[in-house]
Amino acid sequence: MRSFREGQVQAVEMSQCCSSPGPTRLKTGPLGWVRTACLACPDWLTLEAPSVVFEGDSIDLMCQKKKDWWKIQTVVYYRDGKQLQFPDNVSGVSIPHAAPRDGGQYSCSATARKYFLPRSKSSRSVGIEVLELFPRPVLTVSSYRPTEGSPVTLTCETRPSPQRSNVQLQFCFFRDGKALGSGWSSSPELRVPAMWTEDSGSYWCQAETATLTVRKQSLQSQIHVQRVPVSNVSLEIWAPRGPVIEGGSLVLLCSVAKGTGNITFSWHRETTRASVGRKTQRSLSAELEVPAVQEGDAGRYYCRADNGHDPVQSRLLSVRVRSPVSHPVLTLRELGPQAVVGDVVELHCEAQRGSPPILYRFYHENVTLANISVPSGGGASFNLSLTAEHSGNYSCEADNGLGAQRSEVVPLNVTGTVGCRRDHVTARVLGTLCGGLGFIAAALLCYYWSHKIAGGRSAPHAPSLLFLRDASSANPQESTQAGSLPDIEELQPDYVNVGPIDVEVVYSQVWSIQPPEDSANTRRMILDNKVSWTSGEFLPHLVPHRP
Repeated sequence: MRSFREGQVQAVEMSQCCSSPGPTRLKTGPLGWVRTACLACPDWLTLEAPSVVFEGDSIDLMCQKKKDWWKIQTVVYYRDGKQLQFPDNVSGVSIPHAAPRDGGQYSCSATARKYFLPRSKSSRSVGIEVLELFPRPVLTVSSYRPTEGSPVTLTCETRPSPQRSNVQLQFCFFRDGKALGSGWSSSPELRVPAMWTEDSGSYWCQAETATLTVRKQSLQSQIHVQRVPVSNVSLEIWAPRGPVIEGGSLVLLCSVAKGTGNITFSWHRETTRASVGRKTQRSLSAELEVPAVQEGDAGRYYCRADNGHDPVQSRLLSVRVRSPVSHPVLTLRELGPQAVVGDVVELHCEAQRGSPPILYRFYHENVTLANISVPSGGGASFNLSLTAEHSGNYSCEADNGLGAQRSEVVPLNVTGTVGCRRDHVTARVLGTLCGGLGFIAAALLCYYWSHKIAGGRSAPHAPSLLFLRDASSANPQESTQAGSLPDIEELQPDYVNVGPIDVEVVYSQVWSIQPPEDSANTRRMILDNKVSWTSGEFLPHLVPHRP
């Protein structure tokens, strides 16, 4: 203890002054009253607490009294003069997961009792600083206005304090309150492979320690995704097996050169303009499949594409459906009751259905007779001159490249020869001639007889002479062998009839001649001359009747 003169402060023993802290006046010996002060007086109540902690650490507070006979009844803790909510019957408390807001001036107060005497004391304030474990993360975006379909990279930027560099952090990204990707990850980056208009919104990220003691969130950033309108819409046919065949599948592919987001594709037929199919998907093309196409599906088609801007239409596309040929029918035309050698027969093959061009093949006992291509549809024919070897089975085949079809077999039996058929015709013609010539002969006899009778009664009119001339003769005089008849070639025939070509003899021409009265001998000579046909066996010789 140090003593000072009047006006000076004198230090005294701790035991004397701790009960009255601060400068005070004490009476001593000859020096009189002096001012004294406690230089190192320990507090009766003290607060034990760390002065510096990091975020996430715990703050342990302990309020202790001096060792004496006083017994503490209650303890209250304060931060920056405000009471903290802790139980009042404990001397030690802890603040887990400290945050920067937990820093400040801490103190405590206690009530004690010694025997029946109460006592209340407060500790000195202790400053506590909470250091930042890692700064608040910052979200960076590779593009805040990306076009649809383009990628975007999100980065959550932060790092631990150098004094705690070994702290492990994990990150998570959010859009409008929903976690993106797989959630929490040790990577501070998130790559979105393609952004779409529905991905527009507010984005932020969070970072936290692996022990889940500290979590911090970035500020929000707005991302607006730009949509690209569709353009250059086209329609094409894709058939799995080449051409579009009836009964097969037909695929109409509608595609766009540009366009983002969900695109609605629709297919239409030109005649009705009604939609025959519709699809909405996030791609630059879409397919419409007709599983079993029919011939009635042929026509002109177009498609449309729309992604929220004005719809764009493709050009017209013609769809041609090819149908396989049906079984052809073989017909043998211009045949009589019986096929004879020398006949000409027409073979006609026709398939009722099938897309042109069609190739027809004709067969005789599976040997090809002819190949005929019909470019515009319909049937095909060719003529065949029959011989004895043409007997047998005939068939035909139709093929348009979609599968050949064979007709049913048609049998043909060729009999006889050409001469046989001509003899039959000659017999029929000669039979007809015989009947006609018999009638003519009877008429001639009656005519001659009537003229003879009339000549006997009436001299001025002599009976007429009849001349029969073979058609093969050059003039009538050669047939009658009478070269002196007057102007016989100038006479006109009373009757002319020409038979078929195959008959060697034709009907003769008949002339009526009135000879002069003095030519009775000539008449007799003519009538006595035998008139016959070249064939000789059909008419008897004509001899005039003498009374």
